[in-house]
Amino acid sequence: MLTKRVIPCLDCHDGKVTRGVQFGRAEAGELRNVGDPVELALRYNDQGADEMVFFDITASAHGRASMIEVIERTAAQCFMPLTVGGGIRTVEDMHAMLRAGADKISINSSALATPDLITAGAERFGSQCIVVSIDAKKVAPEKWEVFSHGGRKPTGLDAIAWAERACQLGAGEIVLNSIDADGTKAGYDLAITRRISEAVGVPVVASGGAGRLEHMAEVLAEGKADAVLAASIFHFGEYTVGDVKRFLAGHGVAVRLPETVGS
Repeated sequence: MLTKRVIPCLDCHDGKVTRGVQFGRAEAGELRNVGDPVELALRYNDQGADEMVFFDITASAHGRASMIEVIERTAAQCFMPLTVGGGIRTVEDMHAMLRAGADKISINSSALATPDLITAGAERFGSQCIVVSIDAKKVAPEKWEVFSHGGRKPTGLDAIAWAERACQLGAGEIVLNSIDADGTKAGYDLAITRRISEAVGVPVVASGGAGRLEHMAEVLAEGKADAVLAASIFHFGEYTVGDVKRFLAGHGVAVRLPETVGS
């Protein structure tokens, strides 16, 4: 049985890890400074995280380059796989991040603008390196629309159809983030997670809404996700990665639970 993964996410703005309740609020100053990304990555590495995701949450909106220096520093000290996204628009950008120490590249707005970028990246680096991140918002009963630029711009695309197309183009993984649930701690959007998990043949990472340990167990079981991604509950010390893994294991979920997982 494949183990389910627990993945902390570091949303970065101006070189610091931040956390807000709603998408697209960086410019309004409505983000809480959490700390240094490398220090946080080391903490989660010690706690036994399966992977780490870095998102530069305003790179796509403002044209800033991604945090190569942060990735280099983290990769030099951590041994878990690193995924990086934000402001990656070309195969050359992907190569720069992989050379800096990233294991996977996450693309969102750039994949929507240029779908062939998915194929180009997969052909050069392998599908396992290419993650397509989808920000989805419920716009009608049983209908979720894809938004770009950090949840700022509607695209008119159906989230399930876009996930299917992204995989056809070469994506090796989907990160599905619910705009409605993100930062609310009210639980993942189980419905859209399950719909996309059943529609594609690649791993789906559930993101947006984690507030309790039960939420993670629910989205892995009912939502059929392959991994859970969370931010606030880890950053503010409500739970450790070890807490999550012990809870999941106690509820019959297969996880990597070495004795060294931090408390």
